[in-house]
Amino acid sequence: MEALKNVKILDFTHVQSGPTCTQLLAWFGADVIKVERPGVGDATRKQLVDVPGADSLYFTMLNHNKRSITLNTKDATGKEILERLVKECDVLVENFAPGALDRMCFGWERIQELNPRMIMASVKGFGPGKYEDCKVYENVAQCAGGSASTTGFLDGPPLVTGAQIGDSGTGLHLALGIVAALYQREQTGRGQKVLASMQDGVINLSRVKLRDQQRLAAGPLTEYSQFGEGIPFGDATPRAGNDSGGGQPGRILKCKGWETDPNAYTYFITQAPAWEKICDVIGEPEWKTKEGYAKPPQRLDKLNEIFDRIEQWTMTKTKFEVMDICNPLDIPVGPILSMKEIAEDEGLRATGTIVEVDHPERGPYLTVGCPVKLSDSPAVVTRSPLLGEHTAEVLRDVLGYQGEEFDRVVASGAVGELRVEAAE
Repeated sequence: MEALKNVKILDFTHVQSGPTCTQLLAWFGADVIKVERPGVGDATRKQLVDVPGADSLYFTMLNHNKRSITLNTKDATGKEILERLVKECDVLVENFAPGALDRMCFGWERIQELNPRMIMASVKGFGPGKYEDCKVYENVAQCAGGSASTTGFLDGPPLVTGAQIGDSGTGLHLALGIVAALYQREQTGRGQKVLASMQDGVINLSRVKLRDQQRLAAGPLTEYSQFGEGIPFGDATPRAGNDSGGGQPGRILKCKGWETDPNAYTYFITQAPAWEKICDVIGEPEWKTKEGYAKPPQRLDKLNEIFDRIEQWTMTKTKFEVMDICNPLDIPVGPILSMKEIAEDEGLRATGTIVEVDHPERGPYLTVGCPVKLSDSPAVVTRSPLLGEHTAEVLRDVLGYQGEEFDRVVASGAVGELRVEAAE
């Protein structure tokens, strides 16, 4: 049985943060009804198009397992349909600009009048405060959430990460909030508002750097490379390059083939319990007992020398050979996998982390599958909907429009033109 079977989600989201949330809920079995503007749809349908005439990968990879209806919410009949949808659904998810729902006359108070059990979930750039009306994109969230200031190398500018921690990360947070609100509704019978701001989401994901900000009051951060190099610390958490965030010294090191392969690297952690095995593997057995090397605190001012020596060894091995040698010895390492290698990984395909989906306009394409695996309700990824593909279906099956009433709604133009296959 699907975990969220019979939960209906009214999806007013677009671009990435909101669709990430609703896609996850759809993977868990919720009936997600994506509301789009007639003839236009989600902006990402036509962004970064790689196959002419087909929805972009940007859209398809964020909107699996959903149904799409087109609706003009400014039209009188459109408002009537929206009222019915609010009454029928359990959750409304939106990432409009602040105040947009109020201007549509569907603010929180109106939604509560129509359906007291409704949960209204919102993604915003910032939470309440001086920036709450500001527009936010992925990289803005990373910068405002503390991630960029702590990413990169000490002698370089702040950097954003390729992982979409602002958009997709906040969508994941919102999905958790929705599930919690659904659970609480089982006890109270009442809906509630759920808010996830992108700045808050990034701050949550950057918590170890806030940890380090407070540790600075007690002195230098000894596990940071700059401590061993004698570089003074300022009053804010610095950029730490590829140092490990967990307190164990770690670096990205070159592997065999690095001269021509930009991803021939491994991440190598000199975890204290594995130190003696590391010494044996790299051919420095005397370091196990040598003064200045035997104990972790003694090694802090020698990390550059130690990692240079380890890299001399890793450069003689491929990144996968490093794994094969080190993992049985409990030495923590990990290959730097390119997106090409991830796309071709048979293990990831076997677990459903990477899946191939067929699309009527663009043909087969690769996408991510559900990252959370439930033993009793595995997620099956189905393709993203065409624009308005399910308008007729939702009008009839969810909202109960039949016969002349159905014809009236279609004739009003509020739902745009029905797709021929849907009308049939």
